[in-house]
Amino acid sequence: MTGSKSAPSQPSSDAGTDKVTEDFDHEGFWTKARRVATRAGHEVIEKALWLYYAAQSPTTPAWARSVIYGALAYFVLPMDAIPDLIPVVGFTDDLGALAAAIATVSMYIDDDVREKAKNTMARWFSRE
Repeated sequence: MTGSKSAPSQPSSDAGTDKVTEDFDHEGFWTKARRVATRAGHEVIEKALWLYYAAQSPTTPAWARSVIYGALAYFVLPMDAIPDLIPVVGFTDDLGALAAAIATVSMYIDDDVREKAKNTMARWFSRE
């Protein structure tokens, strides 16, 4: 993981954006994602980024954003069903929550979302 990158700004509110979107802790997401990127591994971080960027898309409806932000909130919260500090299995519950959300909103994870996630991961996991 290299340098500190600032998080993208929260999307502007529209009629389709509900309170869940407004209450989501964007900075908390970016802080935890950067902090645990190496320990959680590529798969967990990639899935979290897919969801995050899908939620930012103006074509993603409010119901899908609610699903996404629910899964990302579980990822960010310090209290998990399986604590993240447990080696090997610590992030399995997070991956399960992210995978369930991805299965639910997969139609909104398009090539643009995957490209943004790929670019972020390249910055975080590149070796200098």
